[in-house]
Amino acid sequence: MTTYTPMMQQYLSIKADYEDAFLFFRLGDFYELFFEDALKASQILEITLTGRDAGGDERVPMCGVPYHSAQSYIETLVSKGYKVAICEQVEDPKQAKGVVKREVIQLITPGTMIEGKTIDNKSNIFIGCAERISDHEFAFAYLDVSTGEAKSFIIEGGVKGLFQQLQAYNIRELVVTDELKILLQEQAANLGIVLSIENEEMHDEKANNYLLHLPKKCFGVAKYLLQYIERTQMRSLSHIQPFTYTETKQYLQIDANSKRNLELLQSIRGKDQKGTLLWLLDETVTAMGGRKLKQWLHQPLANRAQIEERLNTVTDLLDEFFLRDELRELLKSVYDLERLSGRVAFGNVGGRDLAQLRESLRQVPTIKEKLLESNKETLINLASKMDACEDIEQLLSRAITDHPPVAIKEGDVIREGYNQKLDELRYIARNGKDWIAQLEQKERELTGIKNLKIGFNRIFGYYIEVTKSNLSNVDLSRYHRKQTLANAERFITEELKEKETQILNAEEQSLALEYELFVELREQLKAYIPRVQQLASIISELDVYLSFAVVSEKYQFTKPTFHEGKGLKIIGGRHPVVEKMLNKQGYVPNDCVLTEEKNMMLITGPNMSGKSTYMRQVALIVIMAQMGCYVPCDEAELPITDQIFTRIGAADDLASGQSTFMVEMLESQHAITNATEKSLLLFDEIGRGTSTYDGMALAQAMMEYIHDHIGANTLFSTHYHELTALEEVLERLQNVHVSAVEKNGNVVFLHKVKKGAADKSYGVHVAKLANMPEKIIERARILLEEFESQQIDNSAPQIEEEVHQLSLFEEDVEPKQEKKSLKSHEQEVLKRLEKVNIVSMTPMEAMNLLYELQQSLKQ
Repeated sequence: MTTYTPMMQQYLSIKADYEDAFLFFRLGDFYELFFEDALKASQILEITLTGRDAGGDERVPMCGVPYHSAQSYIETLVSKGYKVAICEQVEDPKQAKGVVKREVIQLITPGTMIEGKTIDNKSNIFIGCAERISDHEFAFAYLDVSTGEAKSFIIEGGVKGLFQQLQAYNIRELVVTDELKILLQEQAANLGIVLSIENEEMHDEKANNYLLHLPKKCFGVAKYLLQYIERTQMRSLSHIQPFTYTETKQYLQIDANSKRNLELLQSIRGKDQKGTLLWLLDETVTAMGGRKLKQWLHQPLANRAQIEERLNTVTDLLDEFFLRDELRELLKSVYDLERLSGRVAFGNVGGRDLAQLRESLRQVPTIKEKLLESNKETLINLASKMDACEDIEQLLSRAITDHPPVAIKEGDVIREGYNQKLDELRYIARNGKDWIAQLEQKERELTGIKNLKIGFNRIFGYYIEVTKSNLSNVDLSRYHRKQTLANAERFITEELKEKETQILNAEEQSLALEYELFVELREQLKAYIPRVQQLASIISELDVYLSFAVVSEKYQFTKPTFHEGKGLKIIGGRHPVVEKMLNKQGYVPNDCVLTEEKNMMLITGPNMSGKSTYMRQVALIVIMAQMGCYVPCDEAELPITDQIFTRIGAADDLASGQSTFMVEMLESQHAITNATEKSLLLFDEIGRGTSTYDGMALAQAMMEYIHDHIGANTLFSTHYHELTALEEVLERLQNVHVSAVEKNGNVVFLHKVKKGAADKSYGVHVAKLANMPEKIIERARILLEEFESQQIDNSAPQIEEEVHQLSLFEEDVEPKQEKKSLKSHEQEVLKRLEKVNIVSMTPMEAMNLLYELQQSLKQ
């Protein structure tokens, strides 16, 4: 059995408690990693792997990073989904008996990373916690350790619903019990979500203040999360706010698939913010406002009164052009009050942080005054909620210097006049140095040595230095030799020795006292954290309203109106992001009108003509309106939508081994299962991942089901032109098409949505636009003509089977009438066939006609 050195035994003992983390073990000026940690970290961080004698037969693997530059290495590990335990020396090595005592002071995880260059100031970093309360429900809580925001709600839809929410909120770390980990670990690993174990709840007496607004079924999940945060962060949680409970009915629900399909926060192609709705809307000037905007984008409102209150605020800011600019300029001097509060609570706030807090608070009285001067009710209401925190600003103005240094222990953080004793010590130290300069001049005059100088170093203290060529001028009765150098001698006098003691003691005592006063101030500020957080919330709201006003004016958006019905009327609607990308050049606006009687729209038209863009722009207008922003159209009269579901785009889900078609079906199933009559459904090209008849049957069946059983506002685009005949069968369905014209053998997309069905798909023309080789284009044209002629010639034998497929979901069968005489029936069928122009009919119309005639013959 290997007997390790005492230091290595200490390392192994601590590492046993943090097996799932890299242990950064402090040794002097380095954090060292050993054994398996060293092997893995050296590869990930690309640092040199060495070894160390640790008492065994072989050297143990070791690598290390300097403690002063460790942050970047920690960020790299955490960004890749690892945890890092920071193990520090907790006693003075000079006073230690044996091995210096060491302890882990913090566990940094993907959900608790609050500092670093990779942190996006305008994004929250949420850590989540889930507790299963039934087969279909999870209690869920999440919080941002850096800002103190804490929320909870119930997730329906079982494990699938849970992971959709985790993706929606970009939660990279989920706290669970051992039991739940077994259920979730495979899918969590596929999605890159770290599962952390917590099997104990925070004690009630500690947790009660955080649970004031939660229903009992969310108590457990909140207490698990709080316990994990306290156990891993090992510091005050005084900035964590009481959990707020979110009722799903309060907000417009948009699942993770739809957020991705609509590119609300992340573009599908670039995986960044450019080209997203967030990119368009974000004109915020504070980090807090940027985060608030994201939260509103995640959860648009579903309450008409609250939406209209937001819209009225934007209207008032649009009316006040000069005020708007003045407010934005003032907000540019407001720092991140939420994260500054978190740093105060965590005890890692510095002098510069407090100077930023002071500078931010100095802007508030003016902001408040400007809002009150506007005489606009919404702006006056905002001002009335704004606590200027003048007492906190005054305290910081008295205590903190104008330009404090980065390090607290360097001095010059506490302002003169704040503490009498500190002022006295500083006076002694400062005047002592002046006295040293005067003494140097006096000794030069007494000795006649012009290059005599008085210096200082940490080992010998103060000294008088005389070059060897001038030693004959030294009065050895006063000068006592202190140190001999190659070319000089250093001396001390009784007078200098006495002053040295005063000066050094004063400097040391003043630095120690200054640090003590700073820590006291930091503790005092913790009591003010809730007030600063409340102020931060109001300022961030104001910032978002100003952003909405700027965007609405810049892009000529319109104020939407709401009603309690189902009808949706958008006149001259535009896709705001596409329009911005095009710089308004060539974007064609379109109407979208859904009524109580006709609230389903079947959209046909060629590929690349803009069907998907049209559908997306309707959804984006609804989302923007329910966020409280003006919208890109000439006129918008909207219902309150409770949920948006989309099935747009094609992509394999390689992580779970699902094909494009399976993803399409799963997303469609989720939408149809959860939608209500107040929802908005967008389905793009359903059924294209399978055979033609399969796809057409599924598409029709879905449309019939939505029409008969859900009643939601629906936009359904398709390349199955045969489905347009359903307008005659489904009373609430209307056909529209995106128009295109053929000119000199080329297709020209007009991007204009018109009533009625499209006559062809122009697939070959689109291939030509894509510069497909001319031989392929010509061959495709020939084949297309052959297929179309065959379809006309051979339609009769196939129609009965196709009609049977497309009529599987008919529920209303007309009661049988008495049979007419065979002769009259035949005559009637023949007369109808004579009048019909088969060539001009679509295959679907032909099938429906044949089916109808066949049924009449059977009677």
